[in-house]
Amino acid sequence: MTESLPPGGAVLDADELEARWADAWRPEQVAERLSGIDAPWCVAAGWALDLFRGRQSRPHGDLEIAVPAAVFPEIRDRFPECVFDAVGSGRVWAGARAEALAATYQTWLRDPASGQFLFDVFREPHEGGTWICRRDERLRLPYDAIIERTVDGVPYLVPELVLLFKAKAVRPKDQVDFDEVLPLLSRARRDVLNGWLERVHPGHPWLAELAG
Repeated sequence: MTESLPPGGAVLDADELEARWADAWRPEQVAERLSGIDAPWCVAAGWALDLFRGRQSRPHGDLEIAVPAAVFPEIRDRFPECVFDAVGSGRVWAGARAEALAATYQTWLRDPASGQFLFDVFREPHEGGTWICRRDERLRLPYDAIIERTVDGVPYLVPELVLLFKAKAVRPKDQVDFDEVLPLLSRARRDVLNGWLERVHPGHPWLAELAG
């Protein structure tokens, strides 16, 4: 994502966004459409934690997946009936062209007939098969180390990385996610998350709980 956003872009208020995400897909729907694709991808954010838990813990206002930025065209081609809009700084660029895509990392899949958003694609920085954390480029991991799968084969981002991203600006639902997932994390997972938080968000309040 670049520092300079292109001109234009619509601003959507909270009520409109909630309404337009009302028909968001579930992880298994995306997994079915991406079946057989070679590119690594995974469910991210709150849904990823629920896939780790093995159950849905709360309603989700949307669905996010993460893919290497370079393979986004391969993902996009699986949904020829829909449109991808670029999103950044509270604005949406409909049917985003190269300029908007280069300046953002989020892309919302939209049903052009209804105007409903179905899921969000994070186009992640990477070098070949190595994922690079957009919050701290020193954090680099092979894709096979950050993706796990449910018993049904749905790929999801490991919980320690999901929580690292949630730690930047903790909302009430993020705190609930942390509190509920923490007891499920092994000592090894806790230690890894602790190290990442110390690097990316030193002094974060979750560090004390991870050390317990």
